[in-house]
Formats: sequence, structure tokens, C-alpha cells
Amino acid sequence: MVRSRHLLGAVVATTLLAAPALAKDAAPLIGVGAQYDTAHVYVTPDDVEKFVASFLATFGGQSTKQVVATVTPTPSSTTSQLLQTPVGTVSLFGFKTGIPYPFGAERTGYLVTDLDAAIKAAKAAGADVVVAPFPDPIGRDAVIQWPGGVNMQLYWHTAKPSYPVFETVPENRVYVSPDRAAAFTRAFLRFSKGKVVSDDAKAPGAEIGRPNDHYRRIRIESVFGRMTVLVSDGHLPYPFGRETTGYEVADLKTTLDKAKAAGATLLVEPFTSDRREQAVVQFPGGYVAEIHALVK
Repeated sequence: MVRSRHLLGAVVATTLLAAPALAKDAAPLIGVGAQYDTAHVYVTPDDVEKFVASFLATFGGQSTKQVVATVTPTPSSTTSQLLQTPVGTVSLFGFKTGIPYPFGAERTGYLVTDLDAAIKAAKAAGADVVVAPFPDPIGRDAVIQWPGGVNMQLYWHTAKPSYPVFETVPENRVYVSPDRAAAFTRAFLRFSKGKVVSDDAKAPGAEIGRPNDHYRRIRIESVFGRMTVLVSDGHLPYPFGRETTGYEVADLKTTLDKAKAAGATLLVEPFTSDRREQAVVQFPGGYVAEIHALVK
């Protein structure tokens, strides 16, 4: 088995020249804004309050009132609440029953202006609908899967929400294989009408726990916010690959001190790469998150 430090960069040298053209022929813009997109977090009911307290103590913000509801198309019961912070929003679920498949595997939820139009646009871009649209207590939902096996939930709300914009926009961290990186990126760009802001074929491997290697990193921005596509061969030391969201803060040390004081565990000590000081933490209940601050 080849283990060259340039393995990942060499294997994934596929270009994305077709992406801008594909983006132009997508359906009308169906995204609403990054502040309406949420990281999906599933914890046991016993861990819900501990997670809420730790997450809000770390980032600030507030929680909506907790409700117990059925949020899947088949029978189930979960506590549900929204944690709204200046640096990102979490949809928190504490299932009292078994979690129906494939729920729990979706990494994020995107609010859209029209669910049927969004599904049509996603399918035209190359996504698969793994859970067909269904009603929930406040609107309609569906789950789609992008090339590379990336699951996302799409939402539409009956009553139009109004949330303040973030102080800093979080990033959706997506791990895909070299074979599917180009297909995923083209598909998502077409759906989101986004743009590639950087594509580094030799990004420092320290960012995925492999300091002696390089890998490919693609950064995307769209109406849905920020996304970092991490192209890897899957040889990832824990906890890399488990973090689905990266949160940008003003001061990393201060934030990490708050997190540790609130019961979070520091999994990856702070390091600097790509003009970022970054670390990885685990909150009570098991949720793993990347946290970073820009180096001034």
C-alpha cells in the first residue's frame, strides 16, 4: 500500500472547470441564509440538558423551548430544541425511542424557500432523495444524499422564521473520497449556486491529523454559508471525520477555556494552519466540533 506524503494531492488532481457553467443552469435560488441552517446533533435524553448548558456556556446564545414531538415520517418520539448562538445554530434531538433509519446520519439541515423546488433542484444536480418529503409539526422535510454519501436534510417552515445573522458563519465540514470529490463539488455548486473560494491540492495534513502528509481541501461559499470539503483516503485518526461543523470565534483560547469549564473535552490541542488557529473538542453527549480563530 502506497503511503507517500503526496498521495492524496496526487490522486485527486481532478479540476472543477465545469462547475461554474453547471451552477448557472440550476433552478432559482432556493436557499434562505446561513443563520437558518443548523447542525444536527443527536444525544441521549439524559445528556440533553448537559449538552445545552455546555454548548451555550461556550458560545453564548439561547435555546428555544424544548418540545417533545415526532420529527420523522414513521412513529418516534424525541425532545427537540434549537440552540441559537452568534457562531452557529444546532438542532438538538434527544430520542426517547429508537431513531428511525436513516435519521441521525444527516449532518446538517438547510432551510429552503420551497421544498418541492429544492428537491427538484437537488435531483437535477445529482443528489438522491433518501427520505421523500414528509410533514413535521412546523413544516415539511426531506433527506437527500450527495455524491460521496453526504446526507443533508432540507426544511420548509409553515411560518416564515426571522433569525439574526451570525457574527461569524460556521462551516459545514464534509469528508469525501478522491473518487467522488469532483462529483460532490459540481453537484453542490449547481444546487447552491455557490462558488469555490479556494482549492488546495497540497493542504497541510496536520488539519486531518496527519502532519507528515498532504491532502486536498476545497472551500465553498454559498447562500447556505460556508463549506470545507476535506478529500481523504479515509485513513483518519480520531476524532477527524467526526466533526461535522467548524465554528469561528474571536479568541480560541478564551473559547476553549469556557468549553472545558463547561464540561467539554479538548480532543485536539490548538495548532495553526491556513491562517487559522484551530482545535477539536467534544461536548457532553458526544458531539464533536472543530473550533477556530483567524490568525491576525
